[in-house]
Amino acid sequence: MEGKSNFILARFKDEAGEATTNPLDLPVDITVDKLTDLCNSLLDKEGVPFLFFVNDVQIKDSLLNVLEKKHLGSEQILEITYAEQAVFRVRPVTRCTSSIPGHAEAVISASFSPDGRYLASGSGDTTVRLWDVSTETPQYTCKAHKHWVLCIAWSPNGLKLASGCKNGQICIWDPKTGKQMGRTLSGHKGWINALAWEPLHRNGDCRHLASASKDCTVRVWDIVTYQTLFCLSSHTGSVTCLRWGGSGLIYSGSQDRTILVYRANDGVLCRTLKGHAHWVNTIALNTDYVMRTGPYDPSKASVNYMEVTENMSAQLAALALQRYEAATRGEPEIMVSGSDDFTMILWAPEKEKQSIARLTGHHNLINDVKFSPDMRMIATASFDKSIKLWNGRTGKYLASLHGHVQQVYQISWSADSRLLVSGSADSTLKLWDMKTYKIMVDLPGHSDEIYAVDWSPDGQRVVSGGKDKVIKIWRQ
Repeated sequence: MEGKSNFILARFKDEAGEATTNPLDLPVDITVDKLTDLCNSLLDKEGVPFLFFVNDVQIKDSLLNVLEKKHLGSEQILEITYAEQAVFRVRPVTRCTSSIPGHAEAVISASFSPDGRYLASGSGDTTVRLWDVSTETPQYTCKAHKHWVLCIAWSPNGLKLASGCKNGQICIWDPKTGKQMGRTLSGHKGWINALAWEPLHRNGDCRHLASASKDCTVRVWDIVTYQTLFCLSSHTGSVTCLRWGGSGLIYSGSQDRTILVYRANDGVLCRTLKGHAHWVNTIALNTDYVMRTGPYDPSKASVNYMEVTENMSAQLAALALQRYEAATRGEPEIMVSGSDDFTMILWAPEKEKQSIARLTGHHNLINDVKFSPDMRMIATASFDKSIKLWNGRTGKYLASLHGHVQQVYQISWSADSRLLVSGSADSTLKLWDMKTYKIMVDLPGHSDEIYAVDWSPDGQRVVSGGKDKVIKIWRQ
């Protein structure tokens, strides 16, 4: 009997809650490594890393540590949820390999292309600059804007870059030549706060772009004819953030405290999401990463991006659809919104007006929210100098990351969801380990506030930029 008490009856289930095994007798002190080996053999896989949870509590070292916090009756079956992790590993960035001057004013945005081959930045000096990622040197300076460039966005096939400025104008650039494509898109009467491309799996030609402006409107543009398709004017305050969802909906957050859901093909307003008591600053979808990278899978070199051309659009769209369906498994998208009211709200905006959960705990406004690429976690950055982590399905609080001594402006996940990088007004970047929830590496080097941070989708590099006008590239 004594020997029997060192074992527990347990059953594995997947993230959707489907039981995948019959109950098994497991030693109570079984380690995560042994659980991983057992899961691989039961699921007929090889070398796949897994995360394990009991009632949303992660098993970090051995099952015993989690069981001590739970009181199970002798007849109960312990449900262990397993979650597959990325097979590839992104190495932590540890040093600055290049400090590239060039901009004459603060760097406001910086972003890698979907395959990580191109890097672009937008600045208060009215220019967009393209940088050579392999040599880490300046490549092209794109001039057409007459005012600060506030936001940039790559098309999901990586063949176009859009930029929006304080004058309300939008330019489209060719990253291969640095030249402007077509004419400047004019129509907004206030500055451009956000840009969002139609996902590649919905349109292989990357033909449509949405823009959000301080003039309280969202416009949808045709990038071939350079015309406005329709203007969405239901907001009563500045539109601060924008997402184009994978199911054909456009989501816009505003200073009028609401998030509006529009049908992308005809601009019909589907629903209004209410719940915030102050401005909505930022929104994120759990499918952001898979839509950003489109057909490009960092774990497989499935597309040779050196050869990508416009006439591959159908092939790229099919690959992107395959990845999107694999990521969502037929479930609706989940969205999180962050506000000046110090809270975040979790939504299922495709179907519901009601929120899933309200996430509270920050003591100042929320500046950035990001889902991890594997969709399991949400990271939120706040002016209260902290980053908090939450369960991506339920919104349950997981941990707080403390280390910055000023406001945290932006955060970015590594492609394997094991690391997070943050940029702050304290002029440092910090790299966080998602296993221990602790600082892994402190990355000083900037001489002023850091406004822009991005981790390349292939996991190779981190870029940062800010008030000191310098672009820095960080590598392992």
